[in-house]
Amino acid sequence: MASFIIQRLNFSSNFLFLLLLVSQSFVLETIAIESNKPTAYEVLKNFDFPIGLLPKGVTGYDFDPPSGKFSAFLNGSCSFSLEGSYRLKYTNTIKGYLSKGKIASLEGVTVKLWFMWVNIVEVSRRGDDLEFSVGIAGAGFPIDNFEECPQCGCGVNCNGKINLQQQARKFGENPLVSSY
Repeated sequence: MASFIIQRLNFSSNFLFLLLLVSQSFVLETIAIESNKPTAYEVLKNFDFPIGLLPKGVTGYDFDPPSGKFSAFLNGSCSFSLEGSYRLKYTNTIKGYLSKGKIASLEGVTVKLWFMWVNIVEVSRRGDDLEFSVGIAGAGFPIDNFEECPQCGCGVNCNGKINLQQQARKFGENPLVSSY
């Protein structure tokens, strides 16, 4: 009887050891797959968008290729000014549907126009320009303005410096919101 119990314990401990090895292997394989996962910025590039549509500091994202559903996550909300007159706010989760050259049903990004905040609901690429829609109105900007990721709090002019190409492009240029 004692040898039966010992054999049973040996079988149980061997089974548990084997189960532990298999589960550890699965975890390590999952970590390896996750480390090969492209960044949220790389996903944008794969759909012909510049990385500067998202601010620095994206902590993670979800992407469902068949539907195009995309969510990017920040540590908290984020705001900054662009073009000297546009104030943007990002919530801690930005959602939308990605397709080649278009982000539809965008949620989590607002822009201050005059005295009120409005949601940016769609971004489309049209050649070398990006068109931002707030529903019945929108504005276009050169794609070059989004080559660099803005930083929460200060945008792209965080060190008080702005590159000469950006300065030349912005001088005398202040696109107005236009209706589609």
